[in-house]
Amino acid sequence: MRTHPIAVLAGDGIGIEVTPAAQRVLDRAIASHNARLEWREYPWGTDYYRVHGRMMPVDAIDTLADADAVFLGAVGDPEVSDVETLWGMLIPIRREFDQYINLRPVRSLPGVRSPLADRPDIDLVIVRENVEGEYSAVGGRSYAGTPYESAYQQALFSRRGISRAAEFAAQLAARRSGRLVSATKSNGIIHTMTLWDEVVRDVVAGHPGIELESVLIDALAARVVQHPERLDVVVASNLFGDILSDLAAAAVGSIGIAPSANLNPERRFPSMFEPVHGSAPDIAGQGIANPVGQIWAGAMMLEHLGYEAAAGDVMGAVERVLAAGISTRDLGGSASTAEVGDAVLGELAKARVEA
Repeated sequence: MRTHPIAVLAGDGIGIEVTPAAQRVLDRAIASHNARLEWREYPWGTDYYRVHGRMMPVDAIDTLADADAVFLGAVGDPEVSDVETLWGMLIPIRREFDQYINLRPVRSLPGVRSPLADRPDIDLVIVRENVEGEYSAVGGRSYAGTPYESAYQQALFSRRGISRAAEFAAQLAARRSGRLVSATKSNGIIHTMTLWDEVVRDVVAGHPGIELESVLIDALAARVVQHPERLDVVVASNLFGDILSDLAAAAVGSIGIAPSANLNPERRFPSMFEPVHGSAPDIAGQGIANPVGQIWAGAMMLEHLGYEAAAGDVMGAVERVLAAGISTRDLGGSASTAEVGDAVLGELAKARVEA
């Protein structure tokens, strides 16, 4: 039996509730494929910050480097600045491990009603550049505390960074419909976005058969609401990809079901898997958080580890549970976090017996 060490960072808020539910599902799914996950739990997050003044230990990256993957719940606390929580944990992991692709699949699931009027059938993937772009630490403030106080934020776009995101997106589009949309704003952001357009166009030119459409971000946001079913693969900068993926998840029916993968495609470093939702402190501790996003992120992790059949088993079980009307409050149901997790486990067991 093959063993995979997985670093678990349940984090904050509902993260510590949905992560165990997902772990139980993944344990059951992979056991059927003669493998096991060795969960290595690390109690890092805002509670750790309150005691130590930092989100994770100084040697955290070295500690995580030995894992096959990182499984993250959620990070954030209303009493601690997002600058501390994100830049002290999530972003350093992404950048130290060069997880330059943030992959966010968005698709309609049975039993999940879209808020859009015509209930479109949505199946798209957003490829977000994940380590540079608008989310830069380069900047600062001048004349603090005076009427002349100013803030400066430098967006960093490199040819290398854009080209490897575009290459990943083009290869993904080739395996799907062959259609690729690039999010831009080069009519207003004349330096970084024109470079983005040029590099994406050059990369896609090396993939005959890929149909590239460059769409301004405001028009693309409108398309996500008006005609999301017409989108397949979208490649976007760090900021644009972040916003579009949340919007698309809401168009499907709930951000609580949306997963994401922070990938180092060359596998030189561990990749990290997490739900798109945050720590949701308003419902934390009530046992009503939706575990589907965490479970789906886990299915993506299984696929990354080479267990595509196990990942399919998980998603098939999730879809059957949702189709049966078993869901949490955000989807109009009344089930608890544990009840949804148990129902998915039940479907996995039932499928195994039938097989």
